[in-house]
Amino acid sequence: MDSQTQNTSLQRLQNVEKTVVRVLEVAGAVMDELSNPTGPRKEFINNHCRDFMQMIKDIQFTLRNEIKSACEYRPFEKSDYTCRISNEICLSKLEHILSQLDLITQTITPQYHHAHDSTASSPMDF
Repeated sequence: MDSQTQNTSLQRLQNVEKTVVRVLEVAGAVMDELSNPTGPRKEFINNHCRDFMQMIKDIQFTLRNEIKSACEYRPFEKSDYTCRISNEICLSKLEHILSQLDLITQTITPQYHHAHDSTASSPMDF
């Protein structure tokens, strides 16, 4: 992973962090407004709720994209999944080859002994 991609990803995650802080500030402002002794102002509540929901959607979108890019394009650090799967596939192939060789040996051995026995008792051996 090149440093520019990493910096861009880190910048996006830092922006998410800032947005989370902003979401909490907006939620606090709404709570303050709801507890206002003169009663909440409807426009204030509506605007803050709209901002809150938009910021939550933006956070979800960014985090989904970051997780998706981390999973699809870069293997997780210290992950041995690819190596283990490759080894298991190789092991399965070797086991299959060995079973085929065993079958060939079982098929050839009786024919070899039969051919060897028939040539040994042949009248031409005198």
